[in-house]
Formats: sequence, C-alpha cells, structure tokens
Amino acid sequence: MKQISFATLAESGKKRKTKRERFLEEMETVVPWPALLALIEPHYPKAGKGRRPRDLETMLRIYFMQQWFNLSDPGMEDTLYDVPCMRAFARLDLFDESMPDETTILKFRRLLEKHQLTAAIMNAINDTLEQKGLLLKGGTMVDATIIHAPPSTKNEAKQRDPEMRQTKKGNQWYFGMKIHVGADVNSGLAHTVAVTAANEADVSQPPNLLREDDRAVFGDKGYVDNRLKRAARKAVVFWGVALKSSAKHKLTEANQRFNRKMSSVRSRVEHVFRVIKRQFGYTKVRYKGLAKNAAQVFTLIGLTNLYLARRAMLT
Repeated sequence: MKQISFATLAESGKKRKTKRERFLEEMETVVPWPALLALIEPHYPKAGKGRRPRDLETMLRIYFMQQWFNLSDPGMEDTLYDVPCMRAFARLDLFDESMPDETTILKFRRLLEKHQLTAAIMNAINDTLEQKGLLLKGGTMVDATIIHAPPSTKNEAKQRDPEMRQTKKGNQWYFGMKIHVGADVNSGLAHTVAVTAANEADVSQPPNLLREDDRAVFGDKGYVDNRLKRAARKAVVFWGVALKSSAKHKLTEANQRFNRKMSSVRSRVEHVFRVIKRQFGYTKVRYKGLAKNAAQVFTLIGLTNLYLARRAMLT
C-alpha cells in the first residue's frame, strides 16, 4: 500500500468539501475507467530501457481534468502543484514524486489525437450510458453552436487559422468553427457529433447526425429543407423542424403553435452546449486546425453526457 504523506493526511481531515471536490467525487464514480483504459492501453508506451512512462490512469485523469476545468498544458502542471484535491484525483502525492510536466501532458494528448482515441472515448461512454438505459433510441434533436477562434493576424504566420471561417448570425459576425450535435430526444444526451468550419450551413449536417433507427427528427429553422422533409416522410420519420415564414407565406396561428410545440421538445439539446460552454468553459478553440479541436470536442461531448446523466448513474 502506498504510504500517505502528512500533507495528504491533513487534507483528508477537512470539515468541509469544496464544490470542486464534490464534482470530482461524482466523476470518480460515473466515469467508466476500466473500459476507457482498455481502449488506450494498446497504444500507450510500454516500460523499456528508457524513462519509465507515467501510469496510464494518472494521465487519463489529468487529461479529463484539463477538459473539466479548461486548463492548458502548463496550467494543468501548475494546478497539480497548487490544488490538493486535483492532485489526489490524479493519484499523485506532492511529497512522493514529481508532478507530470507540461511536455508529458502534451505527449499524452497527442497520443490520443494520433490514434483517434477521443472519438473512441466518447463512443465508449455512450455505450456505457446505453447499457444503463440512459441513452435511448427513437428520435434525434439536431443543433449547432459556434466556437470562437482568434481573429487576429498578429502572430508569427501573420494570418488567421486557415481552417477556421467567418459566418454571420443575426447582425453579428463570428470567426471560428461549429459543433453540430445529434442528441437523443428522451434523455437529451448527445449520440453523434460533427465539427466543421463556422460557415458550414446547419442544414448540411443532419445526414451525419441522425441514426438509422430514428423515427423522429427535431430542429430549429436552420434545418428547413424540403428535400430532407420529403425524404423523412417517405421513410415514415416524423419531421419536427420548425416552420419558417417568407415574404409570400406568413406563418398562421396553427404554424406558430406547431413551432412552439417543437421548440419545447428541441430545447433540451441546448443543455449539451450549456455544459460545454458554461460548466466546462469551452467557448474558444485552444489549438490550430479542425482536427485537433475536433478531437477535444469528442472528449468534451462524452464528458458532458456523463455530467448530464450523473445523478441517474449515482442512484
């Protein structure tokens, strides 16, 4: 058994738990650690003649904390020294060994990106939720949100990220990428994700977000498309996309009632974006290029599903 330091013992005797500690205790319980570790282990470096690699579970826990608390690699290294509960969650002790440095944290993230393991992590989490009866099938809500990217050209290359694009929403312009989500109607949990440049139209993504056995589709006015509507009706799929008025055809009272009813169903998909942006603080891209940012989004979606389903899983 690993010996406990005096500092760790003193921390365990606190009379009150912080919000962060309670959050980490919940995540400790709901994250399917064995399944995720089994996914990564075949790709993780093995001990040899050189420097012994860090424990895989420790690195995965550190990576998840980066997503939950929106930390950079250097910020995560500093936090491991500063915050006892996060150090304990990573199974580290300040007086027992040195903390993983930012380079070690960076290499682990790149390992996940290289082998496309973040998408596998999201799918493994969703499989766990499905086995517990928390991610059901039958209907999908589709929606998208914009994630900002730095628009400045005051950098070494003197240019913006070439894979990000500009788009207009309402009367305001945005530069960055877009997260497209297909979420389960019953639970509100995301089952499918796509990441594109911000100028990609929402209506182009439903074929990538819907499941083969979906019997209903819900979306806002950005998904109005008569071709998709006809295809849905032909496949006997309920088309719950909000109706859009035009200069020639104004919405009737019946149309407005339909929109309100569909909005009350579709609005649950917004909870996914609320957790990503408000709970986890992901409002701006951290890396260059769509591939690296998409890899982070897959992890964030999986962790968001766990957060939204945590109370049901804990009971």
